[in-house]
Amino acid sequence: MTTEAAETGRLQPLLERLGAGLDAYLTFEHPDALHGGARWRARLDAPLPQQGIGADAVVDELLHEVVPFGSAIPRPGFSGFITTGATTVATLAATAASVASPQRYGLTSFNFLEALSLRWLADAFGLGAMQGVYSSGGSTANLLALGAARQQAFERLGCDPAADGLQLHRPVAVYASTETHHTVQRAAGVLGLGRRAVRAIACDAGGRMRVDALRAAIEADRRAGVLPMAVVANAGTTNTGAIDPLSSIGELAKAQGLWFHVDGAYGLPGLLDERVATLFKGLALADSVIVDPHKWLGAAVGIGATFVHDRGLLQRAFTQEPAHYLEGSVEPAATEPGTQHSMDDFGTPYFDYGVELSAPARGVVVWALLREIGIAGLRERVRRHNDMATAVAQMARAHPNLELLLEPTLSICCFRYVAPGVDDLDALNQRLHRRLMRENRNMPSTTRIGGRLALRPCFVGARTGMAQARELVADVLRIGDALVREGALAAAAA
Repeated sequence: MTTEAAETGRLQPLLERLGAGLDAYLTFEHPDALHGGARWRARLDAPLPQQGIGADAVVDELLHEVVPFGSAIPRPGFSGFITTGATTVATLAATAASVASPQRYGLTSFNFLEALSLRWLADAFGLGAMQGVYSSGGSTANLLALGAARQQAFERLGCDPAADGLQLHRPVAVYASTETHHTVQRAAGVLGLGRRAVRAIACDAGGRMRVDALRAAIEADRRAGVLPMAVVANAGTTNTGAIDPLSSIGELAKAQGLWFHVDGAYGLPGLLDERVATLFKGLALADSVIVDPHKWLGAAVGIGATFVHDRGLLQRAFTQEPAHYLEGSVEPAATEPGTQHSMDDFGTPYFDYGVELSAPARGVVVWALLREIGIAGLRERVRRHNDMATAVAQMARAHPNLELLLEPTLSICCFRYVAPGVDDLDALNQRLHRRLMRENRNMPSTTRIGGRLALRPCFVGARTGMAQARELVADVLRIGDALVREGALAAAAA
């Protein structure tokens, strides 16, 4: 019997061991990759194995040499990226899919849950009858949305860009604010529009797109013979959490005949907090919307969703040419109840709505997350994280050695350490940030607000609570005070 065959039927004991190790990891009471020395790297850096060691030994190595030295992202105090470690139920659902449904297609329960979970997301975020498709994250989700926008714009001019290429002999423009995620430019490049086709529209002091600047840019392009194609608005920017004036932008886009895309990869769940829900007014005007369940919903990285009113546009933009070994091997005409095999039909052909043929069953993860806590639980999480950003802002306003650089809108707060007599506050806060990262406890990122370096915590982790907000501020003050003392001592010694 081969080693692989011998392991059949042993998932339960092996997963129990791995699960115990992951539970231990999540206590963060062990050395990490930074402080664990070089021994873990030396032990893993082995030549290509000629003989296998078996599953039990692999699990041993995972538990002792791999898992303890993983990423800091799952830590409750990590607030640097807008991604988190997966929740327990998301991990379980993804594991189940990896074994029971290695592809998302076929007449299976997993394919069904792709559709059901997309409908749940649309219902949760007020997207009405919009139809969705999962992809690997916001980068691809934006690409799909702009691909649909390109398809519609060129079809109106009698051209099929996906089938025949870009036949227009005139430039095309996509409008996005200076705060828009940089993957929008990449999407324009991949779609053949060119990264320079993305017009950077100025923002107001709150980081929101200026509608007057947008209107002026569209009018200038029309006069220059450029074809305006789409407007990208933000429902929660990654820098500051700002929400563009969606109603005004959507109305302008409609009046101008432009596709209106809303990037809600991070911020769309924010509308569940009734205190800021009015900021999302205008979402109904959108032609496409994206959201990433691997952000606020608590999935592991690798799940984004794109919604459009007409999924046929996605199909015409991204459909693959038929392959005999795929389409020729199914028999969708077999319709007798109870007689169909799971491979008699592909189910919903998600592979024709995006850029992936082989793709994991992502819907089961979203389904499990929403089944576990419901919309009430997600709303509580969103409110908790928004409250944390507000609390950091209040502490920054109240303390003489802190400065609030921008009022928070969602769960991001931008502030910095200040002290009398410090000439270069940017350099001081950069050093402060590096010490925070090396302590590996409370870890925001940095950004720039009005040209000034800011500490930027973004609270989205399911395991993150108000304690982490208070601890972060305390750590900033402690480290900032120490750096100022060190600077004073150095100056005195000089």
